[in-house]
Amino acid sequence: MRGWSGKYLYIDLTNKKYQYLETPIDYLHNYIGGRGLAVRLLWDLNPVGVDPLSPENHLILAVGPLTGFPLPSSGKMVVASKSPLTWGYGDGNIGTRVAVELRNLGVDAVVIKGKSPEPTVLYISCEGVEFRNGRDYWGLTTLETERRLKKELGERVSVLSIGPAGEKLVKIATVISEFGRSAGRPGIGAVMGSKNLKAVAVKGCSRPEPADRGELIKLGSEAYRKVKESQLYEFWVRQGTMATIEWSQKNSVLPTYNFSEGVFEYWEGIDGYIMESMKVRIKGCPNCNMPCGNVVKYVTSTESGEAELDYENVAMLGSNIGLAPLNKVAHINLLADLYGIDTISLGSVIGFAMELSEKGLLKDRIEWGDYSGIKELTRQIAYREGLGDLLAEGVAGAADRIRGEALKYAVHVKRLEVSAYDCHAAPGMALAYATSPIGAHHKDAWFIATEVKMGRFSYALEKVERLVWMQNIRGGMFESLVTCRLPWVEVGLDLDYYPKLLTAATGVTYTWDRIYEVANRIYSLIRSFWVREYAAVGCGWSYELDVPPAKWFTQPLTKGPLRGSKLDTDGYMAMLRHYYSMRGWDENGVPRKSTLEKLGLSYVIPTFEKLGVPLS
Repeated sequence: MRGWSGKYLYIDLTNKKYQYLETPIDYLHNYIGGRGLAVRLLWDLNPVGVDPLSPENHLILAVGPLTGFPLPSSGKMVVASKSPLTWGYGDGNIGTRVAVELRNLGVDAVVIKGKSPEPTVLYISCEGVEFRNGRDYWGLTTLETERRLKKELGERVSVLSIGPAGEKLVKIATVISEFGRSAGRPGIGAVMGSKNLKAVAVKGCSRPEPADRGELIKLGSEAYRKVKESQLYEFWVRQGTMATIEWSQKNSVLPTYNFSEGVFEYWEGIDGYIMESMKVRIKGCPNCNMPCGNVVKYVTSTESGEAELDYENVAMLGSNIGLAPLNKVAHINLLADLYGIDTISLGSVIGFAMELSEKGLLKDRIEWGDYSGIKELTRQIAYREGLGDLLAEGVAGAADRIRGEALKYAVHVKRLEVSAYDCHAAPGMALAYATSPIGAHHKDAWFIATEVKMGRFSYALEKVERLVWMQNIRGGMFESLVTCRLPWVEVGLDLDYYPKLLTAATGVTYTWDRIYEVANRIYSLIRSFWVREYAAVGCGWSYELDVPPAKWFTQPLTKGPLRGSKLDTDGYMAMLRHYYSMRGWDENGVPRKSTLEKLGLSYVIPTFEKLGVPLS
C-alpha cells in the first residue's frame, strides 16, 4: 500500500498493552484519513452513550495520506474523541512534528483507550510502545513537560502533552505541542487527563512512500513556488492572521464585551502592527513555507516573556474581555498555553463572567479589562478553584448551573464557545458556526470574508450553497488529507493541486466529485454520531441545536457603522432549512435514511432504529 500505511496502533492504558491492527481499505478510500478516519473509528469503537471521561472513551491521533510529504503545510494531524464539553464528536487539528513522526512510524492513527492506574507518559517508537511512569511530570506545565521529555528522550522526540487544566478535567482543556501549538477545543485535554495520560512522545524511523514519488515531488515543488510568488505572501509572513484584527474592526465583527459589540475602542493597541513591533521570531508547522506563528516578546509592570499569537486568541483574550494593550493579552495567552487551556473558550468564559458580574447575576466581581483579575481567574480555571471551578465547565455548563437570566448571555452552539467573529450582522457566518461539526468553530467554514462580499444583510440561499461547498473543502478535504488550508485561503494556492497530490500519494484517482462525496459522507457520519450519543442519554435531536446564540437575535449592536443590527429569525431559519436540504437531512437536522444509504452509511441505520431515532 502506498500513501496510506494500512494499519493503526491500538493502545490499552488500563492493561498496558498495545497491538497493530489493520486499517480496513474501504475506511481509507471512503474517509481518506485524519478527521474522516477518526470519526469512523469512534463510531466503531466507542460504546454507545459512553461517558467522555470514562476509560471506555477512545482518544484518536490521526494523520492523513498527505501528512509529512514534501508539499505545502503538510505537517498536520487530528486529535479526536467524544467531547466532555459537548457530549458529541470533538476534534482539532494541530501543526506539529508529532504528525510527521507518526507517519514515520508507519501508522494511519494511534487509538488510545482505558485509564492508567498512575500518571503515564507514552513513548512510541519503531521499537514499540513504552509505558513510562509519569508521576514526576504530573502537575507540570506543558512547557516544563516538553522540555523535560526532550532532555530525557532526546531532542528528536516530538511531544503532545496536557497541563494542569487537563489533569483537573477542565472541560475546555486542550492538547499542547511545541510550546504553544494547541488542539482539541472541545475538551480533548480533559480526555487525556481522565486517562492519567500526561503526554505522548513519538519518534519514527522511516518515511512513508507515495504511489508516484516523482509526480508528488514535482507537484509539491511547484506548489511551494506558487505560495512564495503570491502577491500576498510578504504581508502574510509579516502579520499572519493578526491582520484580521484591523479587518474585523472595520467590518464590525470583532468580538467585544462577550460578543455584545463588533467594534473595540482600543483595537489599535492589539492589532497586527503592534504585534510586528513586538515580534522576535516566526514559527511554522513542519513542511510549511508560509509560517504564521508570530512569537512576541512582551513586558508588563509585573512580568515578561514570549508568547505565540494569532487572531483568534488575541481577539478572544483582548477585545472580547476588554483587555488591552497587546503585552497584557500576550501574557494571558502564555498562561493558557502553559496550563493547557483553549484560548478561544477561555476568552469566552471570562467574558461571560464579566457580563454576568456587570449585570449583577454573579456574586463574584470581575470588571472588563481587569488584568490582575483575569490573571487570577485564569489560574483558578486551570486548577478548578473558586469561581474557576464553575467556569471550568465551559460557558454552557456554567450557565446551566446558574440558570435564570444567565442563559441569555452564554455564547455557544452545541455547548462549544463561539470563536472570534461577532455575527449580529453576519447570518452566513452564524450558520457556519451553527452547523460546524464540532460546535461553534470557524475552522470548517471561515465564511465571514465571503459574507462581506455577498452582502451583510442578505439571507439569500446562494449563501447556504457557498457555505456547504466551503465546509466540504475546509472540513471535509483538508481535515482528512491532513494539510493546512492557509496556502489556499491566504495566498491563493489553486485548489486543483490537492486532488492531484492525493492521487499521486495514494495511487487512487480522486476527482472533485469523489472528494465532495467523501466530504458529504464525513459530515453525515459526524452528525449521526452526535444524534446517536444524544439519543443514548435520552436527549432528542432538534433543529434548535443548530441555532446561534440568542443575543445575536435579541440584543442589537449599539456601536459602530452597523449599530442597530441583529439577526432575523425567519431569514436564518430559511437558510437552515436549505442547508438541511442540501445535506440530505430532515427538518431536525438528522440524516435521512436515503442519504445514509447513498453515502455508504447504511451501518448507521440499525443503531438509529434501536435507539428510536426517527428516520425519514
